[in-house]
Amino acid sequence: MTTEIGKLNRFLATARPSATYKVIDRVAARRASGASVISLSAGEPDFDTPEHVRDAGIAAIRSGQTRYTQVAGLRTLREAIAQKFERENGLTVRWQDTLVCSGGKQVIFNALAATLNEGDEVVIPAPYWVSYPEIVQLCGATSVVVPCKADTGFKLTPAALQSAITSKTRWLILNSPSNPTGAVYSRSELLGLAEVLRAHPDVLVLSDDIYEHLIFDGLQFATIAQVEPRLSERVLTMNGVSKAYAMTGWRIGYGTGPRWLIDAMEKLQGQQTSGASSISQHAALAALNGPQDFILQSRSVFQRRRDEVVARLNRAPGLHCQVPQGAFYAFASCEGLIGKTTRAGARMDSDEAVVNALLDEVGIATVHGSAFGLGPYIRIAYALDDDSLARACDAIRDFCTTLEG
Repeated sequence: MTTEIGKLNRFLATARPSATYKVIDRVAARRASGASVISLSAGEPDFDTPEHVRDAGIAAIRSGQTRYTQVAGLRTLREAIAQKFERENGLTVRWQDTLVCSGGKQVIFNALAATLNEGDEVVIPAPYWVSYPEIVQLCGATSVVVPCKADTGFKLTPAALQSAITSKTRWLILNSPSNPTGAVYSRSELLGLAEVLRAHPDVLVLSDDIYEHLIFDGLQFATIAQVEPRLSERVLTMNGVSKAYAMTGWRIGYGTGPRWLIDAMEKLQGQQTSGASSISQHAALAALNGPQDFILQSRSVFQRRRDEVVARLNRAPGLHCQVPQGAFYAFASCEGLIGKTTRAGARMDSDEAVVNALLDEVGIATVHGSAFGLGPYIRIAYALDDDSLARACDAIRDFCTTLEG
């Protein structure tokens, strides 16, 4: 029995599945059939969650902390979140102005669902995380995608922002460090965007800081509510424990913003999930309040991997990769591969065709840049052990050297 499209919510009917999860599903299917695949597609650290965090989760189970919490989260965790924002970001935050959600994605979804109506517009710089435009679509609004190419470091400029804002603009979404490019907005760049935003008082800003601690080369992280406090009453600053503490499966995200917005998001969450897992909240509390040496160690490993992967990719004919400043992704141009033919006879006329050929012919899983709003690129996640990364990069280089055309 098939479901008729007309019976689905009309916004869901035209939404697209996550491109990254489609690749992950293809990888799982190939592995199930016995094929060997090195996956460079998943956006999650390959490290174990720190031991003291795992212990906190186990202790929560054993002590019976397994019941409903407040919809907005445990007060102790919200207090720790407020302290984190003040300690690390220079934001003055009351615990009442925070919200705990089931992952960072729910923070974003709650904010947009609570504020968007049909006819509203959301400005999204591209390349973007694949879920931004789909969430906007599910909320009945329209994404205004602004291409941000390599010559601007894949970052939104004040002039481009000014051109994108209309009377219908409700939100701007900023992601720094960026998924998929690893681009990081400097303090001065954020101030330039803030100057434009100050002239448009009805535009809200969603600052996705989930990769905050994965920033390299001694760069200092900045977030827009920090560099321009006059915008703070219309900025939602969101973060989470998934990337910084290798806790993707624990599903804890959090945010802070103006009280009216936090209240609206809490109201929505109360009718949606009723709140995040109590066990995961206790683990997140241990992550935020406990030793932070894991962050420094993982950052060092990711920077070393970045240097090695980018150098190897730039030795592959037809690929070119800028050095990312943060996150754990390399966003490599594959323009030099377009129009070429593989040893198996597949002609690659798009970055998606390149990604498909890499998986089908050499068992390397990546994600095409056009899924993130800008092609022809491929996104490579280097959140993988050194040996696997080396073998994957060698396979990519060998693939590129055998192309014809």
